[in-house]
Amino acid sequence: MIAIVDYGAGNIFSVKNAMDYLGLSAELTSKPEDIRNADGIILPGVGAFPWAMNMLSQSGLVDVIKEEAVKKPFLGICLGMQLIFSKGYEFEETSGLGLIDGEVKLMTPENLSIPHIGWNKLIINRECPLLSGLGDDEYVYFVHSYAAECSDEDVAAYCEYGNKVTALVNKGTVYGAQFHPEKSGKTGLKILRNFAELIG
Repeated sequence: MIAIVDYGAGNIFSVKNAMDYLGLSAELTSKPEDIRNADGIILPGVGAFPWAMNMLSQSGLVDVIKEEAVKKPFLGICLGMQLIFSKGYEFEETSGLGLIDGEVKLMTPENLSIPHIGWNKLIINRECPLLSGLGDDEYVYFVHSYAAECSDEDVAAYCEYGNKVTALVNKGTVYGAQFHPEKSGKTGLKILRNFAELIG
């Protein structure tokens, strides 16, 4: 079973619906014991970095997520991906989960508007299990104003929006998608299926 972490930060039902569509076992939960017993974890999220970290803290889920994410497949989606980094600078400097070294900062694309909303091409940076079976012309759906800055070795794929924008990261068992795979058609569904197949 894959635990979809419900901490009040939105878009959980669209993720659950996508997993149901794929016939994958996934449950919404806010219980630490469910996260510990799960075979994999998905951390969704929409909204602001400091607010989401506060919600996770109030839910008592920060420590269990940190402990379990290094033991089993873990996927952060959109804001959930941003939270896996060391720090975020939305409104104020806020510590993240620290699962991957990096910082989340306001995007500054020249002559382009933010938030970055819409479909953009994934450019593969290195091999990653979540990209298995995908080609060189895959598009995914983004909605965000902040983006992660991290080591290139942790970036599995990026997109171009004025400059390079980190789109998919991976370090060990930890994965993060800045885009919304659950809203990205066949490409996004393939990525979610690839994640589920990590469980075996």
